[in-house]
Amino acid sequence: MLTAIHILLTYRCTYECDHCFLHCSPRCEGTFTLQQLRELFRQIATVPAIDTVYFEGGEPFLFYAALLAGLRMVRDAGLRPGIVTNGYWATSLEDAELWLRPMLGLGIVDFSVSDDAFHSTKGESSPGAIAFSAAQNLGFPCSRICIHHPSTTPACNPAKGQPVTGGRVLFKGRAAEKLTAGLPLRDYHELTACPHEELADPERVHVDAYGNVHVCQGISIGNVWTTPLSDLVSNYCPDRHPIVGPLITAGPAGLAESLGLELAESFVDECHLCYTVRKLKQSACPQTLTPPQVYGF
Repeated sequence: MLTAIHILLTYRCTYECDHCFLHCSPRCEGTFTLQQLRELFRQIATVPAIDTVYFEGGEPFLFYAALLAGLRMVRDAGLRPGIVTNGYWATSLEDAELWLRPMLGLGIVDFSVSDDAFHSTKGESSPGAIAFSAAQNLGFPCSRICIHHPSTTPACNPAKGQPVTGGRVLFKGRAAEKLTAGLPLRDYHELTACPHEELADPERVHVDAYGNVHVCQGISIGNVWTTPLSDLVSNYCPDRHPIVGPLITAGPAGLAESLGLELAESFVDECHLCYTVRKLKQSACPQTLTPPQVYGF
């Protein structure tokens, strides 16, 4: 059951990280206007099970006024707001608290800060660390998102209790193109399940300013600017979706087969294969594999 909307407030970002799912950068387009936010919240109100709305990107703090307005819309709708940021704005503890103080009283349930070597090498003096400390000082429930550079030694994913190669990097977006060199490979015929997304019955989706509703970044189940969100939710038939259906049935290997691809390569993991297949077929499936910039186009 869909209970959360993650708003990609913008695809623009201060950074251009090698591990980014969405190919975000300072040059990216695709930012919500206030009118679009109001319309999206009108549609969210028609899906009673939704209780949480996150703002992320890209970097949502680049459009601070729109972010604040969106957080107020969440509060006024009686929903639970969350934020994901890289903390670039945290130039000092005092300044960071100044940025965050207007968000007090808006009911933020999670303030997540990306704080790792992809974003800064300054350790506890990094913008992410300062933003985290400022959020703690103001009493926000907060957490750090720390992704390690890929390693040839499998790490453990504590959420699933499974070994993971690559320090929790998900090999889609830029990571599939920039971070796979030298890692152990598997025959792609073995990659027959999606281990990360509940595609058959998603609890959360991402929505961007173009209206795309993503069940996984770059896989759209429809567009809220042309079809109401309530209709997209009630009419969602995962088995009939040209991308989701094969992924549910036989994983990325099944998706490759359904799209007529016979690949000679091996891949690091399921995400690596899935993203590679989707990028190869993006131009042939522009309604479902969208927007193109998520695939680096």
